[in-house]
Amino acid sequence: MAEKVINSVANASESKENIPQSNGDKPTEAGDGDGVKIGQSYLVKRMGNALHYAEILQIRANELEGGKVEYYVHYKGLNRRMDEWISRERLSLKQDAVEDKKVIQTSVYDEQPDRKITRNQKRKHDEINHVQKSYAEMDPTTAALEREHEAITKVRYVDRVQIGRFEIDSWYFSPFPDEYGKQPKLWICEYCLKYMKYEKSFKRHLGECTYRQPPGTEIYRKGTISVYEVDGRDHKIYCQNLCLLAKLFLDHKTLYYDVEPFLFYVLTEVDRNGAHMVGYFSKEKESPDGNNVACILTLPPFQRKGYGKFLIAFSYELSKLEGAVGSPEKPLSDLGKLSYRSYWSWVLLEILRDFKGTLSIRDLSVMTSIAQNDIISTLQALNMVKYWKGQHVICVTPKLVDEHLKSAQYKRPRLMVDVSCLKWAAPRKQLILKNPKLKK
Repeated sequence: MAEKVINSVANASESKENIPQSNGDKPTEAGDGDGVKIGQSYLVKRMGNALHYAEILQIRANELEGGKVEYYVHYKGLNRRMDEWISRERLSLKQDAVEDKKVIQTSVYDEQPDRKITRNQKRKHDEINHVQKSYAEMDPTTAALEREHEAITKVRYVDRVQIGRFEIDSWYFSPFPDEYGKQPKLWICEYCLKYMKYEKSFKRHLGECTYRQPPGTEIYRKGTISVYEVDGRDHKIYCQNLCLLAKLFLDHKTLYYDVEPFLFYVLTEVDRNGAHMVGYFSKEKESPDGNNVACILTLPPFQRKGYGKFLIAFSYELSKLEGAVGSPEKPLSDLGKLSYRSYWSWVLLEILRDFKGTLSIRDLSVMTSIAQNDIISTLQALNMVKYWKGQHVICVTPKLVDEHLKSAQYKRPRLMVDVSCLKWAAPRKQLILKNPKLKK
């Protein structure tokens, strides 16, 4: 396949090294010598020695750990991001554990069967606690696609990546070429994103790599924060490697090698050594669905620092310059949903607090470049919109707005986009939409 040729050329020097090859996941066809079998469920020790039911999906001998046998487990009822490789010591072969008080329930609501909850409460609980929808809760088409996706991406072989000074645990399967895709750990250059199987290759590469920043054009710089626009057509290998890295942390990402129709906006922290990647978002050059983001990711070491909402805000600032309304491509990850909902809520609450007069959903969309459907769903979650005479009508009071803004969930983002530092112009073919005159 073409993509394997590309990456084999990019990493050709490694194949010549006289380094013992991993035997990957030899003990996987039936089970190990202790009677642990693929497809069976066991109790597994998690944090605090609490036990949780998990299914064995794969078994391997980890050559980086001297051939130690490891088990890949899926915790029942939890998002696949929680799946992990574990050692034999964490497995309990105890079969009858129904009465064991340490066994974790699938959901906190299982412990309270008589308690009634609203759909909104259940949605928030499932997002926060990483509860994965069952196939029965999905429509037939979505369920069929989800089954196919799960079959392909069931086992996450690459368990860790070293990028810059960080060793990061991966969350999901990523389709690295076979030679690399079953390695327990990969080493990745934080500047050019070349991936390597061995630390020896990685250290040699660091002395040879001439990159100190992403390729492409720097379009934003304020203090130590910088954003680069990278065209997938002009920098194909870099963007392919970026997609493979991102897939380790995004479940439903499907873009790996067809990067030419996309632009990538790479967020970095700058110091005297170079521009270090923090996260990115991609967008189609021409989106028939009006999406202003295809994929968005903040690398785990930089999460909960405001970078995710900065990237979201940045995507909307570009949409404003294009005179367009945009929406992120669906489905969003559970973390993506929380970030977007929080950002949309803050933007809308700020406008509703300061605006004097009457506003429609369309007015808010033109002012913010947020799609009308996203505005409606956000206001519904805030209990600020009603459906009356065939249309959605905003119903708010100053007290309700202030109460929401005092909540930590909707507070002002830590990092704001300074549009005066944004050096970017929309392509000429974009149509500029003029804002309607709004009474203030």
